[in-house]
Amino acid sequence: QVHLAESGGGLVQAGGSLTLSCEPSGSTFSINSLVWYRQGPQKERELVAAITKSGDTNYADSVKGRFTISRDNAENTVYLQMNSLKPEDTSVYYCVVHGIWDNTPYDVWGQGTQVTVSS
Repeated sequence: QVHLAESGGGLVQAGGSLTLSCEPSGSTFSINSLVWYRQGPQKERELVAAITKSGDTNYADSVKGRFTISRDNAENTVYLQMNSLKPEDTSVYYCVVHGIWDNTPYDVWGQGTQVTVSS
């Protein structure tokens, strides 16, 4: 089993920065990728950024050049550095791991952390 601990959300002015962190624990060897999703008020869920076990990354077009996903291999923690934040980045951000356990794919969701960007 994998458990996730998220932190780092908060209130920031437009143009500011925040860093979210997600620390998986438990059977982390079974994780294939870690993804940040977000869902704002009256908006559909959106993939923000992803990083695979091999370190490949992927970003939504709306955050390219502003957000960076990275991993601290020693601590197993994944970070989402968010710069040049815009009011439209306001959302609840969820850390999600995708893995395979006993030949069965699984997803584990974090509790979500609120990011609010004021104009």
